Amino acid sequence: MRAQQRVLAAIEKEFKAAGLPPLSWYDVLWELVKVEAGRLRPFEIEARTLLAQYNLSRLIDRLEKEGLVRRESYDEDARGCWVTVTEAGRTMRARMWETYSQSIETHVGTKLSEQEAQALAALLSRLS
Repeated sequence: MRAQQRVLAAIEKEFKAAGLPPLSWYDVLWELVKVEAGRLRPFEIEARTLLAQYNLSRLIDRLEKEGLVRRESYDEDARGCWVTVTEAGRTMRARMWETYSQSIETHVGTKLSEQEAQALAALLSRLS
């Protein structure tokens, strides 16, 4: 767990140095970009990320304020909504990935052989 904390802290530092938002923004934008329609309900985002509902609501507010996502009504339930990624959100996720992928390579990739990385990925996938 300490290794994870160190790597995440280093990535956050590199995001900040590059003028990028926090990693949690990437997590939400990535989940939205991955789905064909580019939209999910908030509870679906929560289930796909490690973000608690109360943090996620505030995060969606911030993403919406920045124009990276928009809320759309959910016709089948007046209380619900869709969170839809915008083109600006897609662009931001791509910008963030440039820094994120380099950080992963620096802090993880250079420390493991290809075989070790594959073994680690297989072990971690069993936990999710």
